[in-house]
Amino acid sequence: MTDKVEKTDAQWRETLTPEQYRVCRRQGTEPAFSGAYYDNKEAGAYLCAACGAELFSSEHKFDSGTGWPSFWQPANDDMVEAQSDTSHGMVRTEVHCSRCGSHLGHVFPDGPKPTGLRYCINSVSLQFEPKTED
Repeated sequence: MTDKVEKTDAQWRETLTPEQYRVCRRQGTEPAFSGAYYDNKEAGAYLCAACGAELFSSEHKFDSGTGWPSFWQPANDDMVEAQSDTSHGMVRTEVHCSRCGSHLGHVFPDGPKPTGLRYCINSVSLQFEPKTED
């Protein structure tokens, strides 16, 4: 794993858009079917919008019908961390970037094989990098 990215709250506010800050640093969410990547079908990598770490691959993306980009596994297990989230009167598993700690979304045990997981991720937490032809 690469070095951790640590910034002050003021530095994150300068670096991120207001919506990115709200979601990535304050555990917000974007409305379903509103994000740039929920219906993206291009080949490429999904990076952390806050620090640029590669988090997910289009090879692991699937249409969950939920309105958020969904993946059945991270591109690299070391780049995504999980923790219990009991906000909003429910128990969920939050996922965040292990490099900078940015909130990405949640993971649920109702995804497709082979993992059975659904990483439900906010588009605003991601930056898409299209695959380049060699």
